[in-house]
Amino acid sequence: MLTNPVLIAVVVMSALCLLKVNVLISILISALVGGAMAGMSLGETMSTLIGGMGGSAETALSYILLGALAVAIGHTGVADILVRKIGKAIENKKTVFVLLIAGISCFSQNLIPVHIAFIPILIPPLLALMNKLKIDRRAVACALTFGLKAPYVMLPVGFGLIFHGIVASALTDNGVAMNQMDVWKATLLPGIGMIIGLFVAVFVLFRKPREYKDIDIAHKENEVSGGGSNSESAAVSSTTMTKEHWGALVGAIAAFVVQLWQGSLPLGALVGLIIMMAFGSFKLKQLDDMMSGGIGLMGFIAFVMLVASGFGAVLRATGGVEALVEASVNLMRGSKLIAAFVMLLIGLLVTMGIGTSFGTVPIIATIFVPLGVEIGFSPLAIASLVAVAGALGDAGSPASDSTLGPTSGLNADGQHDHIWDTCVPTFIAYNIPLIIFGTIAAIIL
Repeated sequence: MLTNPVLIAVVVMSALCLLKVNVLISILISALVGGAMAGMSLGETMSTLIGGMGGSAETALSYILLGALAVAIGHTGVADILVRKIGKAIENKKTVFVLLIAGISCFSQNLIPVHIAFIPILIPPLLALMNKLKIDRRAVACALTFGLKAPYVMLPVGFGLIFHGIVASALTDNGVAMNQMDVWKATLLPGIGMIIGLFVAVFVLFRKPREYKDIDIAHKENEVSGGGSNSESAAVSSTTMTKEHWGALVGAIAAFVVQLWQGSLPLGALVGLIIMMAFGSFKLKQLDDMMSGGIGLMGFIAFVMLVASGFGAVLRATGGVEALVEASVNLMRGSKLIAAFVMLLIGLLVTMGIGTSFGTVPIIATIFVPLGVEIGFSPLAIASLVAVAGALGDAGSPASDSTLGPTSGLNADGQHDHIWDTCVPTFIAYNIPLIIFGTIAAIIL
């Protein structure tokens, strides 16, 4: 087991990231190491990685266009007005603020299922308020990741309906009949574990004040876009909504509506930009600046998601996932408790590398379902193991959009580290409870 290519690749990636090696470079090196351990040549490994990158092409384009939309909205100053209103409502209630962010993040998975699209628009303008309240951004990162993850794990609504459908289909395809609307019964207890993790993060781990420098993000964006607008200056001294502000709001709403209507986030972001330009929120000659700003804000994340998709393809090509499970069977020794715990650890390793719970479920199910039947787990217990194992790496993985999204907003002023301020805190807050409560669920269901 210690020479398993998946295990070694994920450990290498995690170690390099913790040593603050660039995430992109860490993933590339880890992919080469995993391929070499499986007997693949360097050329074959790179070809597999590049071929697998196409799986996240739409996601990467979405992030670039969302970044441009966020820069355009910030350019109008409408976000500053929103921040002032939130500031007046919150006053000095730091805990209320963090839990409010968690609630808004939850809505992005079900009520208005836009996933991370809201983060680059809402969070950067709120950084000044967080600094004033001396909020530890690690708590906010945990709040955001909770909202991006817990709803789809627990509830068959929005993205949760899709995730539960994938779990049910994966079980059914592998010989265990499962109704999509019954999956929530298997994931409710692990979801409660995530709620406990959120409270521990907010009230215990990251409750102490933390100092940050006040950096003018708007000024930094102006440097990229070649100067500010009159609406930005007006926003500083007034909360009166102008035509440009309304254009920004209509554009943002249109982006969400088009995404829901057509199922395409890139198309929604593009429509939002066009509407904003039609309202005069920015001029046609400034479109290049908006795109450049979008690439600056979200481009790195887009490339990480592309390479992470390729990394997942390399891990699958090594055959290490199947070998990892086979090697773990002896450790289980017929004990359901040990079996559940080991299976979830395998899910953690696989998903940490691939970085997507939705894409990992079908891979894990092909192995976990027959194994679970052999050990004697009930259908609901198997569903819980598959769902939790798939969801585990979504928090804590350097290559997951559930961690990359929060970092994109919280690091807008360059004061939030992706690994130590997002990945490590979310790993502690959610993966540990998921393993504990996932194991309990598998035993009692």
